Amino acid sequence: MPENYRSKAITEGAQRTPNRAMLRAVGFEDSDFTKPIVGIANGYSTITPCNMGLNQLAERSMAGVSEAGGMPQMFGTITVSDGISMGTEGMKYSLVSREVIADSIETVCNAQSVDGVLAIGGCDKNMPGAAIAMARMNIPAVFVYGGTIKPGHHDGKDLTIVSAFEAVGQYSSGQIDSSELVAVERNACPGAGSCGGMFTANTMSSALEVMGLSLPYSSTMAAEDAEKAESAEASGKALLEAIRKQIRPRDLITRKSLENAISVVMAVGGSTNAVLHLLALAQAADVELTLDDFIRIRDRVPVICDLKPSGRYVIVDLHQVGGIPQVMKILLANGLLHSDTLTITGQTLAEVLEGIPDTPPADQDIIRPFDQPLYPKGHLVVLKGNLAEEGAVAKISGVKNPAITGTARVFESEEDCLQAILNGEIKAGNIVVIRYEGPKGGPGMREMLAPTSAIIGAGLGDSVGLITDGRFSGGTYGMVVGHVAPEAAVGGTIALVEEGDSITIDAYQGLLQLNISEPELEKRRQNWNPPQLRYTKGVLAKYAKLVGSSSKGAVTGD
Repeated sequence: MPENYRSKAITEGAQRTPNRAMLRAVGFEDSDFTKPIVGIANGYSTITPCNMGLNQLAERSMAGVSEAGGMPQMFGTITVSDGISMGTEGMKYSLVSREVIADSIETVCNAQSVDGVLAIGGCDKNMPGAAIAMARMNIPAVFVYGGTIKPGHHDGKDLTIVSAFEAVGQYSSGQIDSSELVAVERNACPGAGSCGGMFTANTMSSALEVMGLSLPYSSTMAAEDAEKAESAEASGKALLEAIRKQIRPRDLITRKSLENAISVVMAVGGSTNAVLHLLALAQAADVELTLDDFIRIRDRVPVICDLKPSGRYVIVDLHQVGGIPQVMKILLANGLLHSDTLTITGQTLAEVLEGIPDTPPADQDIIRPFDQPLYPKGHLVVLKGNLAEEGAVAKISGVKNPAITGTARVFESEEDCLQAILNGEIKAGNIVVIRYEGPKGGPGMREMLAPTSAIIGAGLGDSVGLITDGRFSGGTYGMVVGHVAPEAAVGGTIALVEEGDSITIDAYQGLLQLNISEPELEKRRQNWNPPQLRYTKGVLAKYAKLVGSSSKGAVTGD
């Protein structure tokens, strides 16, 4: 064993006797004081199906750590349910929870001087929150994903949580009746696991697998399948080996591995939130990464997976045809991944993928051959222009024409916009603007799944654009642009848009433009006044004071 264990102090010196006494009370025996101590950061919660199965995985992880010669010590970390809080004031706490998760894991691990950490999570912010903490602490670490939910079924179709949001729009526009709306709601989420498409949770679990922070195949396993618990136990054993070899997160989170993660996110049609979270993770690991890197990688990586929300299949389908390793091997075979990045097992990416075919399985169309992609370029587009000098992010998968010029309909909150959509006030050719929902202005950068799903449900997905300084759910698709920076609350141009203005969204040119003269724009800028703070106490007030631009990951502090 290496001599630089952080917990080694408990074995030395009379002054450490009280520490040993405390540890005896939680189960340590004499022989255990020479073993590495492993923190098990457990995000278990019954507040969301994403996390309700994590206790079993925590127990199996602890068994793996113990069998491999470590002393596991479990502690709790938080989660919030994005799906349950969506469309409410509570959604403002979602992105905030990423920081709370990171802070809580860092606090416990550093306070107790553990030798390594195994983090277990399910809902969207669990993955980036845990990874940010791992990067900050840089002690051996592995992530265990709680697993994806299996699809619901109704009327011969697979359902996800997004099906329920879209059904609201279909009902409001008269396409379905109330009995069909209730039937979709009752069948959309059949059990434990994170939302079943390539939404944010599965996108980020995939990204962590690509970067080597979790075991191969673990990011696409179903929460309720036996292999998920087996993978959790194997993760505990892998972590002990990483402690022995001193394989640390910053050995894994590198410029090359982040580029690999972006490439895979593009190939699978992943969530816009990956842009925000990977930027934040890079900052935590002191790796240079900017929006320009997403532009560069997008231009060379095609979308080869036909997955929801814009596609046909769910994550359990992807898993059955080879999962993320199969996607990675196709990209690697075509020169689009760095082969020499390290993984938590000590193997390089090339070694992990050895033996996997260069082409996808025959007789399936979930993963397309490289030369027969769904889209020739990545689906996540960074837009810039006078409406987004720092940048904005569009997701154009499933969009027939990713360029539109239309008339602005301006809303100061998500709720006002949603009501207008449900009332039939949004028409073809409109560009919906939802502002003061950014990191500072919201605060918390809410996701706009309710209005975007209502637009899709109303049949306006190809004729109405939407821009916001807030975020989108991984379940969002359509002609939508989020992460507009600078945001309205700091005087970004989005704050200056007026009802009836002409706006251009052009993914071909990477352009987000307010079509007014420069003198008029400057006049509006001079007349703009910052809004009053929406919160003056509590978590949201602290977050608004500390958070930075979405163009740099919306992180708190440097």
